[in-house]
Amino acid sequence: MGMESSVAGDASPIDDAALAGLERRSAIDAVRLRIGTAILLGLLKPGERLPDQHEVALGLSVSPITARRALTSLAEEGVVVRRRGRSGGTFVADAPPRDVLAALAAPPAEFSRVHRLVDRRLLGECTMTHYAALNISVEQVARLDALTARMAAAGSWSDYHQLDEEFHREVADASGLGGAVDAYNEALADLYEYFIPYPIESLHASNQDHIRLVAALREGRAADAVEVSRQHVDTLHRTMFMGLANGGTS
Repeated sequence: MGMESSVAGDASPIDDAALAGLERRSAIDAVRLRIGTAILLGLLKPGERLPDQHEVALGLSVSPITARRALTSLAEEGVVVRRRGRSGGTFVADAPPRDVLAALAAPPAEFSRVHRLVDRRLLGECTMTHYAALNISVEQVARLDALTARMAAAGSWSDYHQLDEEFHREVADASGLGGAVDAYNEALADLYEYFIPYPIESLHASNQDHIRLVAALREGRAADAVEVSRQHVDTLHRTMFMGLANGGTS
């Protein structure tokens, strides 16, 4: 969930050209691409303020220097603008050059790869959730509850994404599956490399999946918990990584 479940929104589906931007490349180009794709799709709006570069780095799971260099490059190309002073920061340009945004995309070679990563995530998520429902402790349920509350209060996509990752890793730890947890976490990290910024309102809506999951785990309803997780990850094929459905994702 997190880059996941049902992201609500009115945006049109992400097409193959936009997905092209998600193929593997240098870390700096990958950040440029992910921010540029979000702008191109209208997920980041003209004039919208981005989190500071440290938060951008945490939200996109890159180093601060990578985030800084990527933002500097986007500023030089007119995609974002930097303003000094108390109300300063980095903002989406009022009219970012469409040709620059389009140039960030490459041939759609990664489309099938991302689908395979989502499938791996789906298998791992359902397995982790099933065993978490059998083994989770009261303390772990309390931590998950606290994370859903913090996600509900998150003010930016960067804050939310960091909490989302922590949530899913906590569920995996609760499974008690040892080495299988490591394999799941690797799959999660691979997929999160394709995360792009989403409107916080959409992410807050997707957090409802997390809340339902915690309730099922608390009550030991394994089948219900697995179904919440299945639906949550299944939406990835048409939402946060693959495209935007009118129904949304987490």
